[in-house]
Amino acid sequence: MVRFSLRIPDDLHDRIAARAGKDRRSVNSEILHLLEVALDAVGDDAGSP
Repeated sequence: MVRFSLRIPDDLHDRIAARAGKDRRSVNSEILHLLEVALDAVGDDAGSP
């Protein structure tokens, strides 16, 4: 695992935290889940910059 800091606006953090609560996940786990879903939706688009 890689550890890094991420700065996000307060309102975005609030939205993620609310969604994490509904999904019974930590904020960190929710962010990982959302990233995985987004990357799966994009697929392997090698032509994208």
